[in-house]
Amino acid sequence: MTIRTSTRDGVATVVLDRPEKHNALDLDDAAALADAWRALRADPAVRAAVVTGAGGKAFTTGMDRSAMTGDEAPAQPHSPYSLDDPLLRIGPKANDLWIPVVAAVEGMACGGAFYLLGEAEFLVATEESTFFDPHTTYGMVSAYEAMAMAQRMPHGEVARMALMGTAERLSGRRAYETGLVSELAPPGQALEHALRCARVLASYPPEAVQGTVRALWATKEAARAGAMALAPQLIALGNLPPDSQATLFGRRARQDRPPARESRAHPPDRPDTDGGKNAHS
Repeated sequence: MTIRTSTRDGVATVVLDRPEKHNALDLDDAAALADAWRALRADPAVRAAVVTGAGGKAFTTGMDRSAMTGDEAPAQPHSPYSLDDPLLRIGPKANDLWIPVVAAVEGMACGGAFYLLGEAEFLVATEESTFFDPHTTYGMVSAYEAMAMAQRMPHGEVARMALMGTAERLSGRRAYETGLVSELAPPGQALEHALRCARVLASYPPEAVQGTVRALWATKEAARAGAMALAPQLIALGNLPPDSQATLFGRRARQDRPPARESRAHPPDRPDTDGGKNAHS
């Protein structure tokens, strides 16, 4: 099992523990993560949670691409109006969990990471953290991911990140300036700072805290639901065939990482097509 959960002082810590794959999720991991959130619903002692990635190099790079290719890949519906996305159920809100969840980000957070980050109450990261979305580079539509980030960041920032693909990365500092990140911690201390916040939340009356979480989520739920209803068709129309995606992914050049975009834009000299090792989304 590569999803670890522990509880202390009313706070559950959920760890994506596959550092050799940059904490990319396979199908079993995605199911286990959903199970972990549902299990927390049934534990009255848990009043807050923190989600993070192991190893310090990545929060998660999304779906392990190898899990979405070959004979073991899940079959997709024939209708362009339907889509089976294994990451749609990995977040706490998707599993009807209303305790507050804080995300602690160290290293890369890209693509499918936004399914989780979009359902956290707030993010703690470090300046060395980087955020990017590799979809367009590999011929895929960024739909659910961009929709989640559009509710956390200014439109122009989300558009640039979603459209620029792997050509640039958003630094932790820039993510803080745009409101995606609520606190910058020293390197290696994102989890410690997130747990400090979670312990405060866990010390308050849970009914009031969970009611506030639900109220805040309700303010964006209608717009989110309307946008997500369009996602399957947009993906069906815009995605390249899987073989073409695999070709683009296979051409990744082993280049230096592009500089993270800080407060001022510094376009990289050349694009880096490494959207996160073994990442699909």
